[in-house]
Amino acid sequence: MPDIYAQITAADPATLDRLAAALELRAADLLQRGILEDFVSEIPFPEKADVLEIGCGTGAVTRFLASLPQVAQALGVDPSPVFITRARELAGQLGNLSFREGDGRALGRSFDTVLFHTALCHIPKPEKALAEALRVLRPGGSLAIFDGDYASTSVATGNFDPLQCCADAVVDGLVHDRWLMRGLPAMLRRAGFDQVRSRSYGYTSLPEPSYMLTLVDRGADLLQSGGRIGREIADALKAEARRRAEADGFYGLIVFASALARKPT
Repeated sequence: MPDIYAQITAADPATLDRLAAALELRAADLLQRGILEDFVSEIPFPEKADVLEIGCGTGAVTRFLASLPQVAQALGVDPSPVFITRARELAGQLGNLSFREGDGRALGRSFDTVLFHTALCHIPKPEKALAEALRVLRPGGSLAIFDGDYASTSVATGNFDPLQCCADAVVDGLVHDRWLMRGLPAMLRRAGFDQVRSRSYGYTSLPEPSYMLTLVDRGADLLQSGGRIGREIADALKAEARRRAEADGFYGLIVFASALARKPT
């Protein structure tokens, strides 16, 4: 199945609404928020930094960046006009925050920091996006990338767990390259960046599984729409995930990874 995000401008309104809700649900997850804060704390922002987030979705991460004392301006770009409209609605009163419909491979102006947050894995030919990020960064500027090592995604609690089919389907249908982060350091060096360093972060659904339940739901829906299962099986998989959650037996895991790099001076 093709990555929905890679073809986001062609997605139907109902799909976009579901994706937007999932993005904001993930942003509200306390563990995800803690991981974001830890990741961003590693970025060497200069004073009064001009920051760009590529693939900002509904703008949750761009909003967080704009709230940092060392960030003077934060711009989020995304190819989806629906996401950009939602991002502007959610922006509140932050005066140093703006959003623009655009392609991460065709940017203008220059920035101190460029960030991809769970976006690069959705971009076909990511090396072009990295080349564009290098171009728009000021000399000595920082590139920050945070994404899932989505080959690790699991909701299984044993061998042959039927819920794992949902996890596999959602990765297949929502991620262009599930292996991206494993080869990213070498890709960054080939693109011309230096001082490359990486970290990993384990995300588990305990104790609150709301976000991972949305992955099960979307995976079951993708299996159904692809003709691989019927509605009754899809509904049963969703019900089983919730039964486990109510019985304190649901488990979900995604390993995330980050990469920080610098544009040579």
